[in-house]
Amino acid sequence: MTTPPVLIDRAGTVWTLTLNRAHKRNALDLPERHALIDALHAADADADCAACVLTGAGPIFSAGGDISAMPTDPDAARARLHVLTELACALIKGSKPVIAAVEGGAFGLGLSLAAACDYIVASRDARLAASFGKLGLVADTGLFWSLSQRVGPGRAKELLLFATELSATEALAIGLVSELVEPGATLARARERAQVFADASAAALAATKQIFAQPDQDIDAILAAETAAQVRLLSTEEFSRRQRAFLQRSKAQIMTTPEDPGSKR
Repeated sequence: MTTPPVLIDRAGTVWTLTLNRAHKRNALDLPERHALIDALHAADADADCAACVLTGAGPIFSAGGDISAMPTDPDAARARLHVLTELACALIKGSKPVIAAVEGGAFGLGLSLAAACDYIVASRDARLAASFGKLGLVADTGLFWSLSQRVGPGRAKELLLFATELSATEALAIGLVSELVEPGATLARARERAQVFADASAAALAATKQIFAQPDQDIDAILAAETAAQVRLLSTEEFSRRQRAFLQRSKAQIMTTPEDPGSKR
């Protein structure tokens, strides 16, 4: 029986996508990349999916790309990189939030995948590095963009130029990861965080991701995008329903709040 390159676990509104190549430390070749793209697109199209968790089988999130399969022919390399572009877009531009559960470490492409997610839960013993330079390569899968978004352009340039390996504590301090948990606990915590989105507005989440991912990030473009999204969302039945519920709760709180004795004279 062929082992699926990516495992999909649908538990309620949260999908867990597991890179399933533990014998290669989850180093991704083309089948894994295509399978992950397909899984992300499927989650995006499923109205019952609120969020995804991305993790790796075994003790490490991902050691990166499969070095043994990297082509030197320009046409073959260009085709493989096109797949990575699709993968970055599926993570960054997709409408569903994606939370990375990073056990052990994320290197090269593994770091690119984690950084493209919306939130990163890492184990305290994890190591992270944009290790492309050690092979004489530059970062790919959108890491120039996603790393700058997380740690700022100056720190991103430093990490990419020096291929610096960071401890989980160092990564947390500079904003590369979102939170740390004990080894073995990343998946449970990531699922817990993903569950928060079960009651959130899917349309608002999608719009938020879209604004962060749009090419033009100057203030005028952001203001225009905010206005367009807000006008669209204000006209939805979902907003009207949430508005009514909010006002009813507020009224109930006012009615049940004990009168402050100190207010009487």
